Amino acid sequence: MPHHVYGAVDIGGTKIAAGLVDADGELLQRVELPTPARGPAEEVLATVVKLIDALAEDPRWGSVTGVGIGSAGPVDPARGTVSPVNIPAWREFPLVERVAALPVVGERDLPVKLLGDASAMAAGEHWRGAARGYDDALCLVVSTGVGAGLILDGVLRTGPSGNAGHLGHISVDVEGEDCPCGSRGCVEVIASGTAIARWAVQHGWRPGASDSGSSLGSVSAAAQTDNVVVPGGGGAGLDGPAAASGPATVSGPAPVSATAADIAASARLGDEIALAAFERAGRALAAGIAAAATLADVRVAVVGGGVAKAGPVLFDPLRRHLARYCSLPFTRDLEVLPATLGGDAGLIGAAAVLAAR
Repeated sequence: MPHHVYGAVDIGGTKIAAGLVDADGELLQRVELPTPARGPAEEVLATVVKLIDALAEDPRWGSVTGVGIGSAGPVDPARGTVSPVNIPAWREFPLVERVAALPVVGERDLPVKLLGDASAMAAGEHWRGAARGYDDALCLVVSTGVGAGLILDGVLRTGPSGNAGHLGHISVDVEGEDCPCGSRGCVEVIASGTAIARWAVQHGWRPGASDSGSSLGSVSAAAQTDNVVVPGGGGAGLDGPAAASGPATVSGPAPVSATAADIAASARLGDEIALAAFERAGRALAAGIAAAATLADVRVAVVGGGVAKAGPVLFDPLRRHLARYCSLPFTRDLEVLPATLGGDAGLIGAAAVLAAR
C-alpha cells in the first residue's frame, strides 16, 4: 500500500504556513512566511505560491495525494473562495482555483480542499492533539482573530456554508465596539491578541510600567464587572491598520506599539492594566464558549493560537468566568484545555480532511 503524504496550507492574518503531513498525522516538513495582510490580493497569493513551491522541492512531494487549505474566514468551500476579515484584499478570492492551477499541483491533478482555519485546527487537535478521544469538542484559535471549529459525534462539523463555529463573531456586548465584520461587541474585538494589546495601550499601558506599580482605578473596576464592556468605545486615536491586525499602536508625541505577548509579559509581573486586559479577554471568551456549550452540548473547549501562549494569565480568568456562565447542569463540567499541537494544528488539520480523519 502506498504511503500517502498530504500537502497542507494554513493561512492567517499574521502568518502563512505550509507543510507535508503523513498518513499518521506527523508533520514531515514546515515552511512559513509573514502574511502581507495589507497588500494587494496577488501579493498575498504570491506568498502562498512561494510556500507551496518550497514544499514541491522536497522529494516526498512525489507522494502527495492532495492539498488541504485552512484559511481565515469567512470561507466558501463550495465555491472555493475566501474572504478573510483580516486580509482585506481577499474578498471572494478564488483560492482553490488559483492553487489548483499551479504547475506543481495542476500537472498532477491533485485535489485541493478548503476549510476554515479554525475548523482545520479543530480537526488537527481531534486527530492528534488535546481533543483526541472526545466526541464533542469546541476548538478555539485565539490569535490575530478568534475562530473556532466544532467536533460533534466524533466528526468535524463545518455546516452548509463551511463556517460553523465562527465564535469570534458572536456578539457578547451588544453596545460594544464596532467589529470589522460589520457587527459590534464581538468576541474578536475584545479577546484577540490585537484587541488585548490595543485596549491595554489605550488605557495607559507602557513598557516597563509594571516596575513602578501602575494603577487602573476605574478601568480596573470596569474589567471586573459581570458584563462584557469596552471602555473607550471604538478605539479613537488608533492607527487604522493596527485596529485589524498586527501590533496595537496609539499615535501621539511618542507612539506606543505593543503585542499581546508584551501585555502578557507585563501581566506576569503584576501590571494592573495588563492583567485587566486579559481579565476582559478571558471573560469574553468564557461568554462565547458558554454560549457554544449551551447550544451544542460540547464536553471540552480546547484553546490554541498565539494568545494561548500567555498560559495562566489567560486561562485563569477564562476558567473563573466560565464557571459563572456555564450555569446549566449539562454545561457545568465543561473542561478547558490548552491545545497541544501549537502552530502546527492547522496544518495537521488541513491534512486530516484529506485523510478523512
